[in-house]
Amino acid sequence: MHNEQLSPRGAWIILGGVHLLNRTAPRRPDEPLILVRVPPQEVCQPATTVVVRWDTLGPCPTEALQLSGTRLGAARINGGELFPDAIAGTALRGLAGTETAPSLVPLCYLAQHPGGGYHAYAQIRFHPEDACFVRTTREPVGHGPVEELRWLGPVLTAHAESSTALNNHLRYFRKHFSGTELEFKYTLDPPPDIWAASMELLKALRNGKLEDCRPEYREEFQIHHTENHLFDVTGPESEIGYASFIPTVTAGHVLKRKWFTTDAFARREELTPGLDITPDRFEAFLCQDLGLQVRAMPPFQRVRYDIQCESMRTGHVYGIFLDRCALLAAPDVVLSQCELEYLRSRSILDHDQDEILAEMKRINLWLRQYLASQGWATEHTFYSKRSFLRDAIALRPDIAEP
Repeated sequence: MHNEQLSPRGAWIILGGVHLLNRTAPRRPDEPLILVRVPPQEVCQPATTVVVRWDTLGPCPTEALQLSGTRLGAARINGGELFPDAIAGTALRGLAGTETAPSLVPLCYLAQHPGGGYHAYAQIRFHPEDACFVRTTREPVGHGPVEELRWLGPVLTAHAESSTALNNHLRYFRKHFSGTELEFKYTLDPPPDIWAASMELLKALRNGKLEDCRPEYREEFQIHHTENHLFDVTGPESEIGYASFIPTVTAGHVLKRKWFTTDAFARREELTPGLDITPDRFEAFLCQDLGLQVRAMPPFQRVRYDIQCESMRTGHVYGIFLDRCALLAAPDVVLSQCELEYLRSRSILDHDQDEILAEMKRINLWLRQYLASQGWATEHTFYSKRSFLRDAIALRPDIAEP
């Protein structure tokens, strides 16, 4: 959508000196503020996260005002020419002036509310190709024409109140249900080519097939290829679950602990990185150092492709993982799964934890329908790697660890 078909509901990207965000200099009444009108960029209204890609904006009506409200000039600037190299382009420099232009950044995305006023989204990531904004206003602010700047004070105040999150890289993320893994699983049968399956699923998210959701901003896909040495923890009773050693690319291992008696949606989880320990010491470490009763399970190779799915409405980020686990001693013994897991939340506004559970159920319903349409799975399960290894040993006692 280009500005030739501007929506009656206004949306603007507000540009100004970076000091208005980090408060390294006082505001001056004569300094410029630039209002760039753009097509509405929210996936839903109101959103929590808004991503703007400069080269998709088309020609943008742009107006420069002093903070005092005095009009300085106007132009029509193509979105892709606003910030080449994340530096104000020629047309912007002409509006802002040579003194201000070098520090010019997107301050916020401003969205007109149907009932009046504006929702503001603070800029948290800014690149030559795009920018990411997160909502800072619970309710619309600054009723009146956008040029009257009644929204400016409330918007800058809201930013200042959350500046330690907004002005620091990735500090705007929070983690609900800390120490607990929330996860739906699907056993894929027959096992697909998980690379091709991942690419198609990622494409569906990019195309908006899952309502209100998109791939996570600049973190949409990850690959993992690890060995796992898993021990079934059989006691003491309070420690039942499993312990898995995963080698790192530098040195040592990460110890993944999960506590559960039966496979379930929610499980306590803890990661301990940086263990300088060799495989011949794994069992002794668990028994002697941690006081656990364990049974060694067959080690396996895990190939996993992670699709990071972000709800633009709530800011919650979920992982959709496709993996393939094969026993090292018997590569024909394979488990292939798709997992849906809550990861983190990109937001500075509080959210009810129950909202995560409700949204996760909605996403899980979509994922189940998607997997069923591909012929891979029809019902979710909580089938764990521990259960897979137990079942594998029951069928093939010869693969049990001595």
